[in-house]
Amino acid sequence: MALFRQKLSSFVFSSSRNSLCLSIRKLISVAVADEIINDDATVNSICDSFTRRETWDTLSRKFQLLQLNDYLVQKVLLKFQQPVDAKRALGFFHWSAKSKNFNHGSQSYGIMIHILVKARLVIDARALLESILKKNEGNSFDFSVVDSLLDSYEVTGSSPFVFDLLIQTCAKLRLIDFALCVCSHLEERGFSLSLISFNTLIHVVEKSDENHKVWKIYEQMIRKRVYPNAITVRIMINSLCKEGKLQETSDMLNRIRGSRCSASLIVNTCLIYRILEEGRVEEGVMLLKRMLQKNMVLDDIAYSLIVYAKVKTGSITSAWEVFEEMSKRGFRANSFLYTLFIGVHCRGGKIEEANCLMQEMENMGLKPYPETFNLLIEGCATSGHSEESLRMCEKMLDRGFLPSCSVFNMAIAKICEEGALKNANALLTMLLDKGFLPDETTYTNLILGYRKSGEIQEILKLYYEMEARLLSPGVSVFFVLIGSLCQSGKLEEAEKYWKIMKDSSITPSLPIYQTLTLFYLKKGNREKALELYKEMMSNG
Repeated sequence: MALFRQKLSSFVFSSSRNSLCLSIRKLISVAVADEIINDDATVNSICDSFTRRETWDTLSRKFQLLQLNDYLVQKVLLKFQQPVDAKRALGFFHWSAKSKNFNHGSQSYGIMIHILVKARLVIDARALLESILKKNEGNSFDFSVVDSLLDSYEVTGSSPFVFDLLIQTCAKLRLIDFALCVCSHLEERGFSLSLISFNTLIHVVEKSDENHKVWKIYEQMIRKRVYPNAITVRIMINSLCKEGKLQETSDMLNRIRGSRCSASLIVNTCLIYRILEEGRVEEGVMLLKRMLQKNMVLDDIAYSLIVYAKVKTGSITSAWEVFEEMSKRGFRANSFLYTLFIGVHCRGGKIEEANCLMQEMENMGLKPYPETFNLLIEGCATSGHSEESLRMCEKMLDRGFLPSCSVFNMAIAKICEEGALKNANALLTMLLDKGFLPDETTYTNLILGYRKSGEIQEILKLYYEMEARLLSPGVSVFFVLIGSLCQSGKLEEAEKYWKIMKDSSITPSLPIYQTLTLFYLKKGNREKALELYKEMMSNG
């Protein structure tokens, strides 16, 4: 550059304006060429020194005045890109960082990692990946590392394994969300991961607190046509166990197949079912067809899941068509499908049709399961067939099943509205003997029912039963209890439960204040009535 400045000054006063511009352009071109030649000479000198295995002290003295830059460093690395020179490249990489205090950017890291992977120096490559990922860890979705690997992929003649190593390193460092984003980023550029990388990622996620992400990775894996092996299936079964969903999925398949299924079938069916449950019906059906082509699911399971998908989207006519097609092709109907259609009729208020399907199902030797009965109990209750819902509960008990608490509560509320309290109470007693676990709503519904008939002893009995089961009565229970006691003229007992309610930090409702205030006024206790009125006003 000094020579360039000397030549430039000699031209300034000896040329005209136009010739000066031309001369300057010429000199700049010459200077750039000189710089390239100088850079090439420096690169060659560095490479020769590392080829001769000179010590770091010798190198530091020899290149004491050398100012490194990204261009120069990358040029040296690319000179050493052949596998036989990989260790020399790594030596230069570390020397430049330690002795010359050069801060390597993502591009230098990318080239160096490619060179090491190509030379099968996996341990060194992984160490550099860990280093650069930790440097960028503050910004979880900084893709400079990934982009530098992609940009230098072709120039280094690298292999796709470098991206597998990247994902495996992300998994090791527990950078799960980043790893998932990197997978998508790589797919957009035409790179797919190996089965080993997917298994590594799935294994790490399954061991973490984000077990639910396992299924997202497994779905992505199947979409990219990377198919599971025994290790994948084992990890996915562990994930199901961790979620407590293994028995549920196994039971569903048993209802479809009538027999136990393999672990891989359980995993694949569970994936499709989850996608459909999330409402991603088109994606689920598309993935199901791909699995069917690869014999990853069986035909009768596929048909059943497609019917479920149709029902899920409200395409009931289409669901029946698939069901009929299934029958024409010689596949036997199953409990899972019958329960789906029973649910459709129950939600539509067609209880007679639902009962007919139940009868047809049993005539075929298919066994109803808890959900089948729950649907019928709920359907009967909501459509005004309360007595029928009671009979269905009893039938369910005879089969060794118990209704779900939410369904029973709905049924009992409707029964109590119609005044069949004794039947409802007797049914609850039968259920309790079989191990049924009621909640606050169960007792509240019965207590509200007994309020109409004014049977204070039954109300008290249910209240004490709630306490014995460590269930917390709500404000509506205390309203019924205090109101019934006031109605019966039992002021002291009403005050007792008023105190219990307040000691339990339950805010009294307006009707409770009104009930007690009116009762005190009737008794002539205006002072107490005024006290309650003031308290009610202060509570808003």
